[in-house]
Amino acid sequence: MAHAHDKEIARLEEIANDIRKSIIEMLLAAGSGHSAGPLGMADFFAAMYFHVLHHNPKKPHWEERDRLILSNGHICPGRYAAMAHAGYFPKKELLTLRKFGTRLQGHPERERLPGVETTSGPLGAGLAQSAGLAYAARLDGKKWRTYCLTSDGEQEAGLHWEAALFAGKYRLANLTAFVDRNNIQIDGMTEDIMPIEPLRAKWEAFNWHVIDCDGNNMQAIIDAVHEAKAIVEKPTVIILHNIPGRGVSFMEGKFEWHGMPPNAEQAAIALRELRTLGGRIRAEHE
Repeated sequence: MAHAHDKEIARLEEIANDIRKSIIEMLLAAGSGHSAGPLGMADFFAAMYFHVLHHNPKKPHWEERDRLILSNGHICPGRYAAMAHAGYFPKKELLTLRKFGTRLQGHPERERLPGVETTSGPLGAGLAQSAGLAYAARLDGKKWRTYCLTSDGEQEAGLHWEAALFAGKYRLANLTAFVDRNNIQIDGMTEDIMPIEPLRAKWEAFNWHVIDCDGNNMQAIIDAVHEAKAIVEKPTVIILHNIPGRGVSFMEGKFEWHGMPPNAEQAAIALRELRTLGGRIRAEHE
């Protein structure tokens, strides 16, 4: 199991915090969008774009790149922020989120923004797309991997589980799925709306290797991905247990922030808290 150096973990945690600050700034400028999910998944996006993925921001269509599919497209502010910080496009463009004619639509559109692999919106479709990509890569003898991020709410969708059946049957070990297990969806808590537990047992029954992971722990995310790469006989799903709204005290754990942006006063408080968090991250690793 690979263990990232402390300096690398500190670097990634600082990037995740910068991503969170960008998310708040984007949502404030847009006046609409999703807050809780993107903030909760900032650690994941930092780990993927700055440590895990084989990719080249200057060559977004590089044939040998790993594919990252965002099935839960509504949390795209987190992905956009990570992409901008990684160098796919200027960070100032983040403030065009959801504006008329922007490349940064409220759900990602593949033909608008290089580096976005699929157009997402309908929940449940991303894993099917990812399984197809992974199967095609194996047929073509390609070494790149497919990663698919899904929401816990879309574990309620039928198509999602059809894709899980397909990937399990064909033992697509080059496919790693992630579940954003933050326990909320737009109308409330997942276990109140449509219970999805026992989630681990369901994935195992579909012939997947399952890893439970602290989704706000950078080292844990990296270790889980390394474990997934070592599994050669079946696909892997990593269940990321994380806090929605992570880093902003008045948003954490609140389903009401699933699809609501901050106003100016709230954004100022959020950015102040995130700046404090950034200072604490630096102090902890000095």
